[in-house]
Amino acid sequence: MRVRIATYSAMPRGGAVHARRLAEELAARGHRVELWALTIGGSGLAVGPGVALHQVPLMPEPGEGVAQRVVRGASALAAALRHAAPVDIHHAQDMVSARALLDLRAEGVIPHVVRTVHHVEVFQDDVLEECQRASIQDVDRCLAVSAFWAARLASEFGVQAEVVPNGVDFARFAHCPLDRRRAGERFGWGMRPVILALGGVQPRKGGRVLLEAFARARGRLPDDALLVVAGGDGLYAEPVHLAAWKDDAARLGLRVREGPYPSPDAHVARIGVVADDDMPALYRAADALAFPSTREGFGLVVVEAMAGGLPVVASDIPVLREFLRDGDDCLMTPVGDSGPMAEALVAVMREPDLRARLTANAQATARAFRWEITAERAEAEYEGMRAS
Repeated sequence: MRVRIATYSAMPRGGAVHARRLAEELAARGHRVELWALTIGGSGLAVGPGVALHQVPLMPEPGEGVAQRVVRGASALAAALRHAAPVDIHHAQDMVSARALLDLRAEGVIPHVVRTVHHVEVFQDDVLEECQRASIQDVDRCLAVSAFWAARLASEFGVQAEVVPNGVDFARFAHCPLDRRRAGERFGWGMRPVILALGGVQPRKGGRVLLEAFARARGRLPDDALLVVAGGDGLYAEPVHLAAWKDDAARLGLRVREGPYPSPDAHVARIGVVADDDMPALYRAADALAFPSTREGFGLVVVEAMAGGLPVVASDIPVLREFLRDGDDCLMTPVGDSGPMAEALVAVMREPDLRARLTANAQATARAFRWEITAERAEAEYEGMRAS
């Protein structure tokens, strides 16, 4: 088959990683695969052999709102795809790329749109809400990365979606060639105790709750403990959210340093986007993963961190309960409650027996997720699409 996969982001985060790894697995299975990605502000994406990569730049515009950015991004992607060669499958990984493909379908350029729903956002803007609705209800075939979201799509949108889950390249994260010291030196914090969070600063990632939890935990952690926040803030970033996060840090007495190689006096390091090739080293350079999200499609970074041997403290949300077991392979805390999260962070950082038990069980959990399964299920859905 000739397969075209489109994604709104080239950052190494859940949806983009899913798009990349699905493309690579399909290519390894003998399909001709293209991956099209918006590259916001010049952020790039690397893919394995056999995948034709097309990157569509979308440079930031000062003062632009989220809705305008989404519409402009979808238009840029549609314009780039309008004269591309015909393929058998057109697969969007998000609402932005789905909007681009739906526009092309309306023009008669392409015959159908398949869409993977990673999660459903909560928007206060009518343009964004309609874009999201159309990307779910108006496509020809819908997929979901978890049973939770498949059920939500059925109940809220009346759409039946098959589950095509995420995977993890277990060996890549489990067998990072760097030890803890060398990995820490690579990122500029050496052997300082590090709690890692990924996903940048955006509301659904729970960054403000995490700041409060870290501040509450600091008195029981080593004096030089560091909270590292990695990742970009994404297409939906709003300056007001970052401003509130920074105000919280100041109120809590936390010194924040921006950029790589945080200074010794920093309590919090916001290091930005980390290249996908450097992610195994980033997990190795940390001592625990904090994942206080309020809403996730799957939680891919949790599985990656578990494969890499990190103990995980995560929000107790339904999608994570599909594969995590509180007290066995992770610690789960109530959503939005900084007190229990602080206690859990102290426990995983200070109790060696707990760390050893969680990480051993977590690696067993992570081994069950394989990108080969993702590709097999996607293939079945593509065949159904072509036969319909």
